[in-house]
Amino acid sequence: MNGSQKHELERIAREAMRAHGLEPDFSAAAREQIAHVGAPAASSIRDLRSLPWSSIDNDDSRDLDQLEACADDGASPTRVLVAIADVDALVPKDTPVDAHAGANTTSVYTPAVVFPMLPLELSTDRTSLNEGEDRAAIVIEMVVDGTGTLVDSDVYRALVHNHAQLTYSAVAAWLDGSGPALAAFGRVDGLDQQLRLQDEIATRLQAQRDEEGALDFDRSELRPVVDDRGVRELRTETANRAKELIENFMVAANGVTARFLGAKGLSSIRRVVRSPERWPRIVELAARHGGSLPPAPNARALQQFLKTERATAPDDYADLSLSVIKLLGRGEYVAERATESSSHFALAAASYTHSTAPNRRFPDLVTQRLLKAAIAQTRAPYQLTELTRLAEHCTRQEDAANKVERLTKKAAAALFLSDRIGEIFDAVVTGAGPKGTWVRLCKMPIEGRLERGAEGLDVGDRLRARLLSTDPGRGFIDFGRA
Repeated sequence: MNGSQKHELERIAREAMRAHGLEPDFSAAAREQIAHVGAPAASSIRDLRSLPWSSIDNDDSRDLDQLEACADDGASPTRVLVAIADVDALVPKDTPVDAHAGANTTSVYTPAVVFPMLPLELSTDRTSLNEGEDRAAIVIEMVVDGTGTLVDSDVYRALVHNHAQLTYSAVAAWLDGSGPALAAFGRVDGLDQQLRLQDEIATRLQAQRDEEGALDFDRSELRPVVDDRGVRELRTETANRAKELIENFMVAANGVTARFLGAKGLSSIRRVVRSPERWPRIVELAARHGGSLPPAPNARALQQFLKTERATAPDDYADLSLSVIKLLGRGEYVAERATESSSHFALAAASYTHSTAPNRRFPDLVTQRLLKAAIAQTRAPYQLTELTRLAEHCTRQEDAANKVERLTKKAAAALFLSDRIGEIFDAVVTGAGPKGTWVRLCKMPIEGRLERGAEGLDVGDRLRARLLSTDPGRGFIDFGRA
């Protein structure tokens, strides 16, 4: 392990960005725009800085898109407020920075370098909801009753203040009772009660989503740890209680956003996962695990099968989850009129958009501009024709970004495994088709191509795989069936 590995990973990442139609650097015009960005124009928005706002994100996150706060007097349904950074205030439509954001459409996270959608001067500073700073925001307010049902909602602009920047790992450990009290408790009165309340409401929201048929997967993700000495380790990141808290709030907020725009008569970009094309294979996979699914796609039936498997075979559940996720297919963006409604199969949501991460996803920034127009009752900044083009472009670029991230993670994993050629690992098939068969190791979330012995295998099948070769420069990790 040495510093040259980091340099090699940076080179691979830059080449991959360009190869997939993504721009790794900001233009001179964009840099010039940032040098002259002023303060956002003052406006008569609500002052909500006194609410107990806090952020919960990854340990190394610096682009903070959202804050959360709850209010509960014990006598009425609880108010849940999600504040989203007003990125549009400093990134106007059709400016050079907006053009770069619209070209890439997303931040791209690789092991050795991050390619932010917006310049760091904005995304980690002036448009980030950093601790101790007053910031303009779009607030999504939701009223949730004791069953987790959303009984009322509103969207408006406000001034907010992040009183505590928290992390998933620390909050989850404290909520589970396996970690110490957070340092922020000593300086922010009532923060502990606030987090307990947020956790309680998130649990209610999750219960309601379960009732509606939302799917709950055991997701793990490879995260190579790279420093000046090279690839130090291959870390596996999994869901935890704090991540689930935020996920439930964001799913609810994104649903409110879609319905708000629809009620105001505005077309918008929706996020959808259509009915899975490979449902018969999911039915076959369930039967192999002793389950029974109907012949036609049914989210509720799949949810019940997954719940049973999680309870009865927890050791195998991560691999089963991965197989089902692969068979469901990827999400995509679509533009819809206010009167239309596409569904999100995995979330059991009839109306759903992306709105909660405008620092790192362009569809969220587009949605934010539509929200501000709806709130101000002014003409929409995008019409259906332009939204249709943007939705298709964002889907393509998201796919490109995912390919870059997968390639660079594989490059890091290839470097890490380069001295383990010939070893045999337990694996599961994650992809099978005309272009080849791919497997993922069970002990480490590393995926590679099965070059030998792929005949007759399909997604979800288990096997023993021998590591044949690695090619970090191309992101290749090749296995043979042992």
